[in-house]
Amino acid sequence: MSNSGAKARPVLREASVADLAAMRLIYAHHVLHGTASFEIVPPSLEEFERRFQSVRDSGLPWVVAELEGRLLGYAYATSYRPRAAYRFTVEDSVYVEKSAQRRGVGRALLSAVIEGATRAGKRQMVAVVGDSGNHGSVALHERLGFRRVGTFAAVGFKFGRWLDCVLLQRSLGEGSTSLPEEGSITPGF
Repeated sequence: MSNSGAKARPVLREASVADLAAMRLIYAHHVLHGTASFEIVPPSLEEFERRFQSVRDSGLPWVVAELEGRLLGYAYATSYRPRAAYRFTVEDSVYVEKSAQRRGVGRALLSAVIEGATRAGKRQMVAVVGDSGNHGSVALHERLGFRRVGTFAAVGFKFGRWLDCVLLQRSLGEGSTSLPEEGSITPGF
């Protein structure tokens, strides 16, 4: 049986330092031409590397989708906020190259980040989707179990217009149905 008519599927793998330049190019396109990111100027390669290293040092997932040696997109999870009470909550980010959008790449990447964050012991994941008109990103998150929990109206200004942020959330693992093991930071006085 021949597989010659089958489309090649992207390979998901952990991101590496060697991927930084390609990931930065994908992100720069979104910064300069889209409203998913509220940055106005793309970060330098050095700043992008600092962000990457921060995620890796925290033990959270950063994955890429690659097809025939070409990076199609990447996704990662970061700590939601720095205060100790948020230590079981992460925020996701997903960026897909324009030519690879609407082909399942974002879904595969976000699914991998959800799995990685769950393995890391996180209990909640939030998404802060830039621009309430970003229907593709909102729909992607909803298909993967996120629910809308609110909208911050007109909190960003880019390309001469006000932009909303759509807030979505989903539980990871046991979510809030049980207490986490407290080997983590315990607030003290």
